[in-house]
Amino acid sequence: VQLQASGGGLVQAGGSLRLSCVASGRGFSRYPMGWFRQAPGKEREFVGAISWRGGSTYYADSAKGQFTISRDNAKLMVYLQMNSLKFEDTAVYYCAADGSSGLGLSPLAGSYDHWGQGTQVTVSS
Repeated sequence: VQLQASGGGLVQAGGSLRLSCVASGRGFSRYPMGWFRQAPGKEREFVGAISWRGGSTYYADSAKGQFTISRDNAKLMVYLQMNSLKFEDTAVYYCAADGSSGLGLSPLAGSYDHWGQGTQVTVSS
């Protein structure tokens, strides 16, 4: 499956953005999906994940109550709604598909074997 993330941009602190990730190829609707981010000079970190049917989600502590993941399998889309953005949310955001780990909703980047190219989110303070 191929993934392409979009929707990033420049936003003022306190604002909102919704990132989208479109999939192509086979298997998307059966894969748990994750969102990760990487800030300059930092390691890639887990943001959250959603089960293949969308019925379960799992968030990093830093994302709870602020970010919401959803998906529309009919449209081959997964979304990351980000509210109350802070300067420290500035990062490149990646969507990823877990096609084979069988670990459920994993926070580990190594569990995901398909990655999008990333979309830049910049929050101005």
